Amino acid sequence: MTAPTQSPPPPGARIVRITLRTAHLIAFGALYGGHVYGAGVEQLRPALLATVGTGGALMTLELYRTPLWLAQMRGLATLLKIILVLGATLWWDARLWLLTAAIIIGGISSHMPGRLRYYSIFHGRVIGGQEAG
Repeated sequence: MTAPTQSPPPPGARIVRITLRTAHLIAFGALYGGHVYGAGVEQLRPALLATVGTGGALMTLELYRTPLWLAQMRGLATLLKIILVLGATLWWDARLWLLTAAIIIGGISSHMPGRLRYYSIFHGRVIGGQEAG
């Protein structure tokens, strides 16, 4: 199986990614803190929507750059985090454990060496590279 090519980043992509990632961390921090301190569902809704919106925008940018992102460990880690956050809505009593697991996976996957972040379980090797932008 051959790897699809990578699209060049659009102008300003790096600053957009940094801004979105920062907003995503703030939104998720508010969401997590709200759960820790027992905020009501209505109070949590804006943080949840901001988390989903910024996360969706980040995923869209990654997929634009290369659809391989979904096969790489970095994309798979993101999909697992989405499942955990969705799980928090289904298993309310376990929400702090599920959200904490999402934070742990995010922290580990964001700081893995490139040989792990860009490893594709479908190709059995590193695919793509450490893109700029």
